[in-house]
Parts: sequence; C-alpha cells; structure tokens
Amino acid sequence: MATRHGTMSTERPERYAKQLAGHWARRGSTAQEEGATVIRFDTGQRVVLRPGEGVLDVEASVPADGDADRFAEVVADHLERFGQRDELHVVWDA
Repeated sequence: MATRHGTMSTERPERYAKQLAGHWARRGSTAQEEGATVIRFDTGQRVVLRPGEGVLDVEASVPADGDADRFAEVVADHLERFGQRDELHVVWDA
C-alpha cells in the first residue's frame, strides 16, 4: 500500500475522527483499533485517524496501483470542510 501521513491541529480531534467515520461508514467498515479510528473502504483504501493532544494524526493509504496523493487530498477536503468554522487544515508530510 502507498501511504500519506499528515496532521490537523484541532482542540477536538475525536469529534472530527468520529464525523469522518460516520460520513464514510456506508462505503466500507469502521472500527476502533488501539485508540485510532480506522475506515476501510470496499475498494481497498484505508484511513487511520489518531486523536492526540491538540492534533488529529491522519494516515491515508491506497492499494499499490492507487494514487495516494489524490486520496490524501480527498480525505483532507472532507476534514477541512467539517472544520471550516475552525479554519482547520491538514498538513501532509513531504
């Protein structure tokens, strides 16, 4: 799998993890694993959201033949839209 890692500064990381999981629940499965929210899509993509102190760690993965950069942008677009009032932004590692 190809994976992108990022962070989103927020005082409510659990809220945004839960909101994204609920939004995408019908496209696959969601689970709580070792303190993280894991969303697995039927098409093979995976999102792992780890709430921390003032931050939401985001991991966006795609199968080897997928476009990790594009999928990461889709994940970021959703999180940023949910956090629009708080002017939230996902920052991806280089």
